[in-house]
Amino acid sequence: MASSSTAGAARRRRANERRPTTSPRRGEVARARAKALRSNMAPAEVVIWEMLRAGRLNGWKFARQVPIGPYIADFAARREKLIIEIDGRSHEQTVAQDARRAAYLADLGYTILRFTNADVATDRDSIARDIDHQMRLAAPKGL
Repeated sequence: MASSSTAGAARRRRANERRPTTSPRRGEVARARAKALRSNMAPAEVVIWEMLRAGRLNGWKFARQVPIGPYIADFAARREKLIIEIDGRSHEQTVAQDARRAAYLADLGYTILRFTNADVATDRDSIARDIDHQMRLAAPKGL
């Protein structure tokens, strides 16, 4: 009996040795892509990140370039399920893609706030108020 168990273990080891190690899993790819995006943020994203980082907006906690399923959110407050997206000039070309993405994220319980580069350049105070308001609505009671 021990020999069949040993033979099975040997077969599993050989099968594992044949698996390609160069193709990372989807989650690893998303994390690597998010890391690259964090080091190459658009100017409007940098402005919003400076507003959000380290709890600077009323103590709310956000992360930047967050993988959520097959998508990467510009900014996310996971506990409150709020995503903030900054739409650049090429946004008009991706309306259909954004609709699919929004539906997917809504199914996971996320709310998405979208701001344009022009909003960031001209109306940061309103953006901060909108984000704070949505966070207060989404925050667990007692906070």
